[in-house]
Amino acid sequence: MKIKFNELSNAIRFLSIDAVQKANSGHPGMPMGMADVATVLFKYYLRFNPANPDWINRDRFILSAGHGSMLLYSLLYLTGYSSINLDDIKNFRQLNSICAGHPEYKKGSGIETTTGPLGQGLANSVGLALAEEIYRAKFGSKIINHKTYVIASDGDMMEGISHEALSLAGHLKLRNLIVFFDNNNISIDGSTSLSVSDDYKKRFSSYGWDFIEINGHNEKQIFNAIKKANKSKKPVLISCKTKIGYGSPNKQGTASSHGSPLGEDEIKLVRKKLGWKDQPFEIPENILNEWRDIGKRGDKLEKDWIKNYNNLSEGARKEFESFRSGINIKSLEDTILAEKKNFYNDQPTLATRQCSMMVIEKLKKFLPNLIGGSADLSGSNNTKTSLSKIINSKSFKGNYIHYGVREHGMAAVMNGLALYDNIIPYGGTFLIFSDYCKPSIRLSALMGLKVIYIFSHDSIGLGEDGPTHQPIEQLTGLRSIPNLKVFRPADINETFECWEAALKNETGPSAIILSRQKLRYINQKLDVENKSLLGGYELKITSHDNKVTLIASGSEVELAIDVQDELKNLGIESKVVSMPCQELFDAQPDDYKEKTLEKNNLIVCLEAGNSISWSKYLKENDISIGINSFGKSAPYKDLFEDFNLTSNKIVSQIQRKIRK
Repeated sequence: MKIKFNELSNAIRFLSIDAVQKANSGHPGMPMGMADVATVLFKYYLRFNPANPDWINRDRFILSAGHGSMLLYSLLYLTGYSSINLDDIKNFRQLNSICAGHPEYKKGSGIETTTGPLGQGLANSVGLALAEEIYRAKFGSKIINHKTYVIASDGDMMEGISHEALSLAGHLKLRNLIVFFDNNNISIDGSTSLSVSDDYKKRFSSYGWDFIEINGHNEKQIFNAIKKANKSKKPVLISCKTKIGYGSPNKQGTASSHGSPLGEDEIKLVRKKLGWKDQPFEIPENILNEWRDIGKRGDKLEKDWIKNYNNLSEGARKEFESFRSGINIKSLEDTILAEKKNFYNDQPTLATRQCSMMVIEKLKKFLPNLIGGSADLSGSNNTKTSLSKIINSKSFKGNYIHYGVREHGMAAVMNGLALYDNIIPYGGTFLIFSDYCKPSIRLSALMGLKVIYIFSHDSIGLGEDGPTHQPIEQLTGLRSIPNLKVFRPADINETFECWEAALKNETGPSAIILSRQKLRYINQKLDVENKSLLGGYELKITSHDNKVTLIASGSEVELAIDVQDELKNLGIESKVVSMPCQELFDAQPDDYKEKTLEKNNLIVCLEAGNSISWSKYLKENDISIGINSFGKSAPYKDLFEDFNLTSNKIVSQIQRKIRK
């Protein structure tokens, strides 16, 4: 007996509403409303293989409207992904369940990215679509030729990040990106007319997108819209007019179906209206088999792809696998060590942003998958080198992206690039604007993505631009994010080392914090070992019978050395600890940390920013010297004087403390 279309989509609806009801928590309305669109997409168009969820040439399906997570979990279960079974569905929103309240990325699960904060999935999708173009330009359309499909809500469209990312997608003409807009006119507060009167057709036309409007419950219209979208030379938005809570006699089309269980009585009425006679969590065998057959279609698709791959020349296959493989650690270590040796004799005085550019230049020679960019600050961040080739709508063969003034969009797009397949994205802006990137940085940390953030102009040392541009609390804020490693190198040597550490970090993102002003070379000897991998290390000691430990990062390390010299002249012995990465230092064995800091000493922490993150190293009578107010506009040397960040003033504080 032939399975009807509505029977397939109703399987999604009832798994969703039953799971939400059992959890007594969740969002049933969106899965009910978008079940028809999802069914057409998965049945007729989506290229995927549940038996190999990480097949590189699969279409990516992104649920940007992450609150509707049961739509995704239902689809993964129905099509046969081993990552989700019926018990997982029944444990929706429960402790340690893969069916979390909002989708959480897990490699090999079919959950392509973490969504929930609205707009993030959309922006990730731009990164995924861009990554596909980069791969296709390099290896040809017989090997890489797929789509990125997205379901987005009115909330996604309201978020500012959607403007940033979708504008960039249109500019780059990402023809492989198709977004289904669940245009149901309902938000949590009620009708979207309370806050939105956008003309979406004009909006997306201005971005350079194609725009299609359909009835999101009409199988034929959905089918034809996707068919048309697949032929477009531009990204496409399909505006799907849907009913939130479709099939609910009393809650369809209302805000009450958005974020609350329907209730047992209403669910009975939905079953009656849609003709679903089965008990909660029961999917009739014939319907489940039909869904499983849809999933099995991907096995042939992948086998056909393998034939194309095997027809490549041996050289092309080697290049493909090399591009997809991890970093050659020996090449990385050898490169960094060679540069350290090279600059040891000259010991240049350079801004660490300049040093970072030197590193990138060297890295690009053996890391073709290192894809850079900047939010309109390439010359200031020094993220662009002579080996940077621009990616644009006419050619995706390059390795550098001009993101424009879109810091938040840039960070989320980089997450998408990192999610694709071994692309290592890095992107730059000023440290102060890390605030604009914060939600996306948090998600890259949550997902454990290898993303490298370059933040220059790291303190009041940027000078005359004043307090609006001088970061104070940003370092503390970044250090508070779990699973993010924050590096603040003190000179060219540490900059090279921190880049090595960031590239070796396989568990999450890294932020490299760089100075605008020139910093002198600080190392007394050439260390073959990468001391920055320890997070903090003894840089200079005047005597083993020292009484003071000076701890600093970045530009304040040379200040600590100056303080040490003055203390020596006063007969006070001390040691300087450079701490480019607190997270790595905190992970060291206790005996190493004790030996390095010598906590019986007077501990003095120096940093031209908020001092909160240094408190963990301090005893009651120790000293933390920082800036806990906003900055000022003036030449940077005047600012350091004004904020008491000079060697003589710090020495005076230490003397007073010792006399006590």
